Amino acid sequence: MKQMRSSIFILLSCFALAGCTARNDQAVYLASNAENRPASTLLSFATRSVSPTQATSEPLLKLPLKAKSLRFAVIGDSGTGRSPQFEVAQEMEAYRRIVNFSFVIMLGDNIYGGHSPRDFVKKFEEPYKPLLDAGVKFYASLGNHDSLSEREYSLFNMGGERYYSFKKNDVAFFVLDSSYMDPVQLSWLEKQLRESNAAWKICYFHHPLYSDGKFHGPDLDLRSVLAPLFQKYQVNVVLSGHEHVYERLKPQNNIYYFVLGNSGQLRFNNLRLSSQMEAGFDTDRDFMLVEVEGDDFYFQTITESGATIDSGILHKQTNPSN
Repeated sequence: MKQMRSSIFILLSCFALAGCTARNDQAVYLASNAENRPASTLLSFATRSVSPTQATSEPLLKLPLKAKSLRFAVIGDSGTGRSPQFEVAQEMEAYRRIVNFSFVIMLGDNIYGGHSPRDFVKKFEEPYKPLLDAGVKFYASLGNHDSLSEREYSLFNMGGERYYSFKKNDVAFFVLDSSYMDPVQLSWLEKQLRESNAAWKICYFHHPLYSDGKFHGPDLDLRSVLAPLFQKYQVNVVLSGHEHVYERLKPQNNIYYFVLGNSGQLRFNNLRLSSQMEAGFDTDRDFMLVEVEGDDFYFQTITESGATIDSGILHKQTNPSN
C-alpha cells in the first residue's frame, strides 16, 4: 500500500552543504512525507516559471568560467525524440554560447524504441543539431534501452566498444556498460583506474549505485562490485541515469554521486525522502553543466525552461577512499 503523502512548501534561497557550497535561486522546495521529519529535509523542487524567450536570451550562469578550465554538459535518458528533449537541447545550446563547453557525456538510454537510421536522426541528430554544428562531441554510455549497435555510431564516439575511457586536460573519464558488468569489464576497469594518474577520476554509466528513486532505486548488485574499486582507486565523481529524476547524494565513502536520468524522460514525483539525499528534483526535465579547474568541480543543473535548480562547488578529495 502506498503511504499517504502530506506536503509542505518551504521557500529557500540557499542552503549549506557538508563539503560543498551550493546555492539555488528562486526555487520552492517541496518536502513530501513530512510527518515526523524536519522541515529542512528536501525532496523535490517546484521551480519558477521561465518563458522560452527568457530562458534562451538571459541564461543564469553559476559557473566561474576560469581560464583553462574543462567544461562539459551531462544528459541522461534523453533519446525520446519528443518535444521536451528538443527543449532541453535548446537550453543547452543557449548555455553553450556562454560557457563554450566542448563535449557532452551521456548516461545511457540514448535512443528509445527502434534503432533504424531514422531513429538516430530523430532522437539524436535533430534535437542536438545546433550543438553538433558547433563541433560539440558526445560520449555515450549504454543503458538498458540501448542497442549494442550504438557502439558503431560515430557521433557517440564509443569506438566500437561497450566500455571505454578518455581523458580531457587532467580529468579521466571511465565509461561503463552497467547492463553487462562481466568479469572482463571489471578487470579492464581495475587496470584503467590503477594506471591512471589523472587529477580527477570520473566514472559514468547508466544504473545508479545510490538512488532514492521509487521506481528503480539503487542497483545493489552493481554497487557490491563497483564501489570497492571506486574506493580503492580513489574515484572522485560518479554519474548515472536510469531513474528519471535528478538527485545529488551526500558523499558515499567520500565519493560524490549524481543521478541524472531526466533529460528526455521524466518520472514525476518519483523521489522519496532519505538522509543520504543532498538535493532532488522530480518535476521537470534537466541537464547539468560542469566546470573542472584545479581542485574544484563546479556544477549547475538547469531545467528545460531555464530554471537553475541546483548548483555549487565540490572540492577534490584528499583521500577519496577514506
